[in-house]
Amino acid sequence: MSVLRITGGRALRGSVRVHGAKNSVLPIFAACLVARGVTVIHNCPNIADVDAAMQILIHLGCKAERDGDTVTVDTSTMTNAEVPHSLMQEMRSSVIFLGSILGRCGEASISTPGGCELGPRPIDMHLAALRQLGAEITDNGGSLVCRANRLRGAKITLRSPSVGATENAILAACFAEGTTVISNAAREPEISDLQRYLRALGITVLGAGTPTIVVEGRLVRVDTAHRVIPDRIVAVTYLCAAAATGGEITLTDVNPAHFTTVTDALTNMGCAITRTGDSVTLSASGRLYALEPVMTEPYPGFPTDAQAGLMAACLRAQGTTSFIENIFDNRYRHADEMRRFGANIKLEGRVALVTGVKSLKAAPVKSPDLRGGAALVIAALSAEGTSEVSDIHHIDRGYDDLAGALTQLGAEIVRIDS
Repeated sequence: MSVLRITGGRALRGSVRVHGAKNSVLPIFAACLVARGVTVIHNCPNIADVDAAMQILIHLGCKAERDGDTVTVDTSTMTNAEVPHSLMQEMRSSVIFLGSILGRCGEASISTPGGCELGPRPIDMHLAALRQLGAEITDNGGSLVCRANRLRGAKITLRSPSVGATENAILAACFAEGTTVISNAAREPEISDLQRYLRALGITVLGAGTPTIVVEGRLVRVDTAHRVIPDRIVAVTYLCAAAATGGEITLTDVNPAHFTTVTDALTNMGCAITRTGDSVTLSASGRLYALEPVMTEPYPGFPTDAQAGLMAACLRAQGTTSFIENIFDNRYRHADEMRRFGANIKLEGRVALVTGVKSLKAAPVKSPDLRGGAALVIAALSAEGTSEVSDIHHIDRGYDDLAGALTQLGAEIVRIDS
């Protein structure tokens, strides 16, 4: 079992580059099935979820090879339309392959996806969108079989702006005859990055970043290259860590416009933040201040993936901060572990009340999920003494060498693999 051993009390200082976005790479891997050729993907993070997605591509008969932060994918050799349970359970995002496999092969078979246990995340919106495009879907109790002799463009209105359902609808629509209009679409930057890749293939995709996306389906066979956008959640993790430790750091290779809700919150806590082109500098000194209620919302609102990290930065702030989680039902699993450090957190359904304490004490804690695990690392960095964070395989799903990046910023953190 691998653990992170962290000695807290050291302010983070220095500069670190932010790696490519996990939530952008994964749908682009699925979109490579549209290309029917070779795609060279740059700025691809070396994380567990990317490894799992590469294994899915290989199982489908494609080729996927890594060289540093570049992954080359060749989907011209695709021979399979089924993703086994052993691969699906590795990450919930694996369902993103459904629309592109269906469109490419006329059929697709997957099992219920895995990933972090954040409460119910039904894929009914994914399936409803595919049905509107002409798919017939059979649920065989834990596995889904989708078939479509021909996909046709349709007007699709999502019940809520689901990122995954938006991406699946876009990818399936690439193979459909005619025009598809997706209303109430997700607006995340990763959707815009997917659009940028598909347009490089010659497919007409318009409206990403707005609630309405239009796709003109066509078959293509194009070799292309794509550079993935920076990971905005990794960026805010580093910023929250610097805020929690009273440090001063600069992030490079970022797009500050992608996480303004978080930098605004950190500014309101008393941090000084400067944005210059593709960099962000945060400086924190003295005790931070509590915030007005923080409510998670679909983009461009406050991201649910940043909730745990900001909570960690609030653990020693003056006053009480209310967090209201509107996206997932079970996203406060890190709260019990934070209490081990001496944090004062009260949970009332979707609301978490965090009252700052003067100091935190080191403790052994377990990572409950990807973002909660990273938040526990932040809490340990700001605690007195040496802590151990276990179950870090969750953290490995979304952070490329988190310990190395924090060490570069002056943290006393060691990864121990056993």
